[in-house]
Amino acid sequence: QVQLVESGGGLVQAGESLRLSCVASGSIFSISAMAWYRQAPGKQRELVADYPSGGSTNYADSVKGRFTISRDNAKNTVYLQMNSLKPEDTAVYYCKAILRIETRGPMIQYWGQGTQVTVSS
Repeated sequence: QVQLVESGGGLVQAGESLRLSCVASGSIFSISAMAWYRQAPGKQRELVADYPSGGSTNYADSVKGRFTISRDNAKNTVYLQMNSLKPEDTAVYYCKAILRIETRGPMIQYWGQGTQVTVSS
């Protein structure tokens, strides 16, 4: 069984920073891509940043220059450094991993439970 656990969310003021972490654990053979998504109240879940196995990161236009995604493959962990936070960044942030649980098995998508980020003005 595979689990993704996010941490690092909280309440901050506009202009401040937060660092989110997501650790994948369990029966994992290999991880391909890891990513961060977010969902604000009344809105659809949207991609914030992703980090494919090839290492070419991608960012939503709204966070470019402010957020940085990074990975520690030895720890099966992905991070999201969020600087210059704005009230519109308020959302539940979810981690996603695409991975194999066995050598020649299919790629499977897993989600974390989410962590709340609230930015006050």
